[in-house]
Amino acid sequence: MLRLALAGARAIVDMSYARHFLDFQGSAIPCAMQKLVVTRLSPNFREAVTLRRDCPVPLPGDGDLLVRNRFVGVNASDINYTAGRYDPSVKIPFDIGFEGVGEVVALGLSASAKYTVGQSVAYMAPGSFAEYTVVPASIATAVPSLKPEYLTLLVSGTTAYISLSEFGELSEGKKVLVTAAAGGTGQFAVQLAKKAKCHVIGTCSSDEKAAFLKSVGCDRPINYNTEHINTVLKREYPKGVDVVYESVGGTMFDLAVDALAVKGRLILIGFISGYQTPTGLSPIKAETLPARLLKKSASIQGFFLNHYFSKRSAAMDQLLKMYTSGDLACEVDLGDLSAEGRFTGLESIFRAVDYMYMRKNTGKIVVELPHSVNSKL
Repeated sequence: MLRLALAGARAIVDMSYARHFLDFQGSAIPCAMQKLVVTRLSPNFREAVTLRRDCPVPLPGDGDLLVRNRFVGVNASDINYTAGRYDPSVKIPFDIGFEGVGEVVALGLSASAKYTVGQSVAYMAPGSFAEYTVVPASIATAVPSLKPEYLTLLVSGTTAYISLSEFGELSEGKKVLVTAAAGGTGQFAVQLAKKAKCHVIGTCSSDEKAAFLKSVGCDRPINYNTEHINTVLKREYPKGVDVVYESVGGTMFDLAVDALAVKGRLILIGFISGYQTPTGLSPIKAETLPARLLKKSASIQGFFLNHYFSKRSAAMDQLLKMYTSGDLACEVDLGDLSAEGRFTGLESIFRAVDYMYMRKNTGKIVVELPHSVNSKL
């Protein structure tokens, strides 16, 4: 037997009829849905992923929510997942997508103690690149409405918040360099460092992105297509920077290490420049790294959000408060300026991933999944 709460009422539904329950609007939840599935291991998203159009809508368990996704987030690490780099034991085919915002359309009996049908929630869980996703109620976050801005906080915002809280040692007057500063996570690193009264330098790839960075408080945006980063840092920050928030890797990583001040810290959250390669890595001057760190008493700290999951809920709560009060900007890029227009529907996720790797986005890339009013059982 499967226990579901529907429209605020508790019902016991026989498994053979479980696909015929109603959503909170009284229209039938369909038997089938579309979702993206990894069918081949590859860092090339288009090669690895297949859009399947006739998949069964999953059933929530006792402690689960069935969420109809409205917005899903695209992350640089999506292609690490398609390449099988995070968990080699996972076998194809498997679902993809890390985060979503949507409405609860059905839920298990235990989950109904905290959530109701029709409620808006944000979540970080595998399988969000789908029309419907089953989400454990214990890891969902209630949000006031279905806004894409809430999605920016799930992975990008919490990554910046927790990593800087744990390792940044930020204080007034410290100099902080944020690479890929106008990206999904970089935007939050810039703002959080400014709230700690730091002097913030941010790298980006266009004058438009530099203008955005200034709008969120960045003291010194550097458009690396018009200025040489190393030249700017040596000229304007001859004693180095105290903290580097680094996500690019390769040449940028080497430059960032060299830019560290005495006792400086580099927080490594990724190395996107290498993700599209067969190994997932980009070359660095590894043989000289020990000497470069030693002579400055400098350090490098890696950060992977999954290892700090216990801190994510509190971080999300704090970020939501900051956004609601107007103390935090959550820049969303829905692809309106892309060649083919807004990212709408699961099929546009392929374009959205390409857009990210072409360095076109400002803020978090978000794809909208409009609900089809024609869905039938």
